[in-house]
Amino acid sequence: MEKLQQHFIRIRKLLDISFFRILFFIVLGLVLYTAMYTNVKPEKLDVDLFSVAEKTIRSPGTVEDKKSTERKRDEARNQVQPVYTLKNEYAQNRVDLISSIFNAASEVNDEISENLKESEEETAEDQLPTSEPSTAEKITMLTGKLTPTVTKDLSNQVFTALVQASNDELSIAKDLTVTAINNVMTKRIPADEVENAKKSLEEELKYTALNDNLRMAAIELGRYAVIQNEFYDPTATEELRQKAAESVEPVKILQGQVIVEEGELIDQEIYRQLKLVGLLQNEKTYKPFIGLIMLIVIMLSAIYYNFYLMKSSLPEKRQTYLLLFGLIFVLSIFLMKIISLLQFYNYPWVGYLFPAALAGMLLKILIDEKLAILTSVILSLCGSILFNEGVSGTLNFSVGFYILFSSLAGILYLSNQNQRSRILQAGLFAAIVNLMTLLAVMFLPNGHFSGIEYGYYFIAALVSGLISAVLTIGLLPFFEASFGILSTMRLIELSNPNHPLLRKILMEAPGTYHHSVMVANLAESACEAIGANGLLARVGSYYHDIGKTKRPHFFIENQMNQDNPHDRLTPDKSASIIIAHAVDGANILRKYQMPKEIVDIAEQHHGTSLLQFFYHKELQMNPHSKIKEEDFRYPGPKAQSKECAVIGIADSVEAAVRSIPNPTPELIESLVKKIIADRIQDGQLNECDLTMKEIETVSYTLCETLKGIFHSRIEYPELTKKVKQA
Repeated sequence: MEKLQQHFIRIRKLLDISFFRILFFIVLGLVLYTAMYTNVKPEKLDVDLFSVAEKTIRSPGTVEDKKSTERKRDEARNQVQPVYTLKNEYAQNRVDLISSIFNAASEVNDEISENLKESEEETAEDQLPTSEPSTAEKITMLTGKLTPTVTKDLSNQVFTALVQASNDELSIAKDLTVTAINNVMTKRIPADEVENAKKSLEEELKYTALNDNLRMAAIELGRYAVIQNEFYDPTATEELRQKAAESVEPVKILQGQVIVEEGELIDQEIYRQLKLVGLLQNEKTYKPFIGLIMLIVIMLSAIYYNFYLMKSSLPEKRQTYLLLFGLIFVLSIFLMKIISLLQFYNYPWVGYLFPAALAGMLLKILIDEKLAILTSVILSLCGSILFNEGVSGTLNFSVGFYILFSSLAGILYLSNQNQRSRILQAGLFAAIVNLMTLLAVMFLPNGHFSGIEYGYYFIAALVSGLISAVLTIGLLPFFEASFGILSTMRLIELSNPNHPLLRKILMEAPGTYHHSVMVANLAESACEAIGANGLLARVGSYYHDIGKTKRPHFFIENQMNQDNPHDRLTPDKSASIIIAHAVDGANILRKYQMPKEIVDIAEQHHGTSLLQFFYHKELQMNPHSKIKEEDFRYPGPKAQSKECAVIGIADSVEAAVRSIPNPTPELIESLVKKIIADRIQDGQLNECDLTMKEIETVSYTLCETLKGIFHSRIEYPELTKKVKQA
């Protein structure tokens, strides 16, 4: 295991180099592409025109059939009837024309009457009388009042009848004629119905009470007036045809649609559709592969953003976390691919066997909840592609939703249950969510399944949840040991008072145990105030003085009613014993294979600080000797992390405050600030990333916590009285 851990350390160092980091993501992308390549590769069929289909062929995707769409649009255009416009003004125009002819005849009569009257007056004055004009002259007078077109189109009999009729007869004939014209012309008269309209008018005038000549003239005038009043409108017709074409929905070959049934002849239309959906071998397409590459790039970009652009984790931990993530992710893809191969045996439920909650729970425990959720989304996308056998399309959304919800169930359950013993419960919870998700995806499309099929699906869901928990429990120690990962669960386990080392401290150095608990309370609250790992600070505080168990009585907190052995030792000897507890503690923790973070806290919590008491005592006892200050300093190293620095401050503060008989809030605050100032002055905080603002926060938090611990207590009268009586 140590060799494996060293190997991983070398790989982590390589990941610090940008080239190898890029290479890591390229390898991860190749793994994803290789795993999903065959699942997005378009199916190609070896079929010939006019051959018989050996199996039922369905469309792998939705494609618009443009040829069929255009054919349907042409049919819609052809079904639109031509638009004819009724010219309503034509009726009035023809009525006005015929009325003007009758009026002209009446004017001729009036002029003749006027001339005759004047002639009679002239006869009385002994002048020759004027005779009445002949019919020909009357016709000439009438045609002179009309246009050449009218005189040309009407027969001479019409003019003769008009000039021979009186004004009263003309008025009656006019009313009858224009009425008949108006009745006919207000109706639609297309070109092929003009003659029928004229006959209709003729029938209407045939039985009027006019004399024969005038009736025949009225009929001819009416027939002359009736013309076509309905005309073809090309603009309106084209607009209607365009609307009809646009209303036609595009014809699509839907995903999963049967193109040809088994045993059916592949005619030209079916062959064209097979070519259109890309199922023929001579049809090459690169779109699915380009789409897969784009999807992989999006996935890797999200992962890269999480690791390198977010400031959530320390740079030195990112490489470890990245390598750990890569192994867990590749393991999940590998399991997914292996299980997906069973689809070829026509087991539709095989995709639900995948331990979907495995990666999410491992990443939640070992790294980060946000990364675990991101990985759940990515794996659900990969699963929807890898388990797409038997579905009409590239993505199996049912399996994708199943993997996502199962993984999220394990992650969310562990959010409040951070103990290793809870992993199995998380697996059971994931199994329950699996069952509910399966029922949802089976019921939503109104699917019909037999009882045996329901049984297979439910067993797969239960097995998925349980295997996720079992694999998580089995792989967790391996990843923790190989990568030196100190998970929240591991910390909680180490905080158990029944741990052998904690029992060793309690039994062999009870004063140190109590001191460690007090330091843990102080350090945890201070770390949480500055955003550091409070749980790590608490657990590290429990073990930071484990080295004192080697010589417990040489430390004042364990000297209950006993002589101080340092009184019999020289200062340099006493200093070496005190200093040794940091080194001894680190060695004991390494012997028990404790996490590196805990070992570092034990080794670094004093940094290279000076044992001032024994140093000054040595100066007093041997003022003329050459005393090296380095001999009275801890070997270090100085605190490398915020947690270690805070524990060192809390350790000194707790010991100092405990030595004060009656600590007051003012005295506590003064002492805390002095200890922190001394550490800053001595350079003990130079190698950790604590800022001055965070140091102020730590100082304030320690003061508030100590004031709560050493607050003034009320002296109860009765209790005081009893004590005095005793």
